[in-house]
Amino acid sequence: MASLTSLCVYCGSAFGNNPRHRDVARRLGQLMAARHVTLVYGGGRVGLMGLMADACLQAGGRVIGIIPEFLRSREVGHGAVSELVVVDSMHERKQAMFDRSDGFVILPGGLGTLDEAFEMITWKQLRLHDKPIALIDVAGYWRPFTALFDHVIAENFAKPEMRDLLSVVADVDDLLPALERAGRPLVGPETKWM
Repeated sequence: MASLTSLCVYCGSAFGNNPRHRDVARRLGQLMAARHVTLVYGGGRVGLMGLMADACLQAGGRVIGIIPEFLRSREVGHGAVSELVVVDSMHERKQAMFDRSDGFVILPGGLGTLDEAFEMITWKQLRLHDKPIALIDVAGYWRPFTALFDHVIAENFAKPEMRDLLSVVADVDDLLPALERAGRPLVGPETKWM
């Protein structure tokens, strides 16, 4: 796979209970700046998303925030990012984030993060894109999510190849190598999904 120049990161607009979530968000922002990978994210300046954007900016990185007008005041749109794109709807936000990214990273977050993650994974399953997707499983946060994948497969609602749609890493340092190795999905166009 070609070198990654931009990554979309989905994460919480809250901090969560575990201080390790903050550390990982901060480290990811710094790593992306150091590797000259543009951060594309939801455009807020609160929670993990704001912390990550600030860390990237402070390390000299480029940050593109994409936020719907109705959330700009609720999530306090980040006014200091390299580029803040204000859109009309959540659907436009997701499409704009997709269009500007070479891959996707999922940090701890809530329902919005789950929604964004499932949509990108589903689009990949449907072969609408071949961009790599990775979860950073901080302190086992995503263990129930990956267990749900296993359950769906065990119940015969998806093939075992569904696991190949995303990578799971435990540490930020393992992220970029995992994304660069991922390449295209391993499922062929002849695969029939249930």
